[in-house]
Amino acid sequence: MHKPYQQLRGHSEDFKVRYRFYSQEEGGRYSLPHQGIRTDFWYECADHEMTGVFMICPEFEDEYGDLLLEGEVLPEGIARMWISNPRMRAYHRSRIQLGTIGYFKEATRSTGVCEVIELVGLMQNPIK
Repeated sequence: MHKPYQQLRGHSEDFKVRYRFYSQEEGGRYSLPHQGIRTDFWYECADHEMTGVFMICPEFEDEYGDLLLEGEVLPEGIARMWISNPRMRAYHRSRIQLGTIGYFKEATRSTGVCEVIELVGLMQNPIK
């Protein structure tokens, strides 16, 4: 059973996204991921100072908005997003906004697309 990141990290998620995993025919995964998957994340930004992908991990909600603790992830839905490196929060705070489009990445392959729908803990002071 999945242990909620809020319990592990002691703060709320950084932002929420509405996501859709690509089908296998679109180049996506062979099967849906499980809760706790540590995909990488990428979003377009004209002033990125870094190359590569970011360690921003999803935590998926069920169709009722409750945290999914076990079972298969929905192919489309809402995910709570967690910036893995606290030192990167300020970097992302200045770039992620409502409507930002992002991609779940596994190695070099995009396996899903998402849109930022809510800013939560990202707008708070950095965690030390």
